[in-house]
Amino acid sequence: MKIARLPAADIHWREDGDPDGTPVVFANSLGTDFRLWDKVIDLLPETGFRLIRFDKRGHGLSSCPNGPYSMDDLARDAENLLDHLQIGTCIFVGLSIGGMIGQLLAHRQPDRIKGLVLSNTGSKMGEAAMWQDRISQIRAGGIESLADAILDRWFSADFRQTAECLAWRHMLVRTPVEGYIGCCQAIAGTDLTDSTSGLGLPVLGIGGSEDLASPPAMVRATADLVTGSRYVEISGAGHLPCVEKPDVFAGHLMTFLKEDLHV
Repeated sequence: MKIARLPAADIHWREDGDPDGTPVVFANSLGTDFRLWDKVIDLLPETGFRLIRFDKRGHGLSSCPNGPYSMDDLARDAENLLDHLQIGTCIFVGLSIGGMIGQLLAHRQPDRIKGLVLSNTGSKMGEAAMWQDRISQIRAGGIESLADAILDRWFSADFRQTAECLAWRHMLVRTPVEGYIGCCQAIAGTDLTDSTSGLGLPVLGIGGSEDLASPPAMVRATADLVTGSRYVEISGAGHLPCVEKPDVFAGHLMTFLKEDLHV
């Protein structure tokens, strides 16, 4: 296990693939840790790509600073991690809040991000009042009180009947409450529409047909903010298609890497 002692948080990270390959950085969703990407990583080539994952603050084995958090805080953690790993340029793959981090990072450091995958995310995700309601419910009853409703948005009905879904439920409810709430606060205070509209890099949007957390229309509209972007939709998958349909997700990612980014 590797921990980067960064200025504002201790970030747990992992590296797979080719240490001399093109860096591809993966950022996970609210209520998950970097195991979100396990199935996709296993399907990617062993050579040519340096595959880096990390637990954002308040999640997984990273530290949980006192909140509230802002999206600037989360993007700065990512920047500092890239500096710590001496990564000058990379391709960034972000899902949900991870995609918001990627959008802001690409805006702040356009020369650093060569390509951006925006999976199941938006430039603005929900209204502040909705996030405040969720925060209030969690403070009153813990994440457990909302776990079933969250899983309904995360996964298709078929996947929710599998034993594997229980593991994701356990991961969700074991997320530190202050870390989860801090990231809810970051999402509530963020609208990246203007800055994302100004991006000038290759972008792939990935939606899930059964996603109730970031509906396909939201993901497509976010990708469409960037001129020349592409959008694909994974049938039968919810908010976490890299879990439900990892082979399809990995296929779209590899097509983007080879045909759009020529790596």
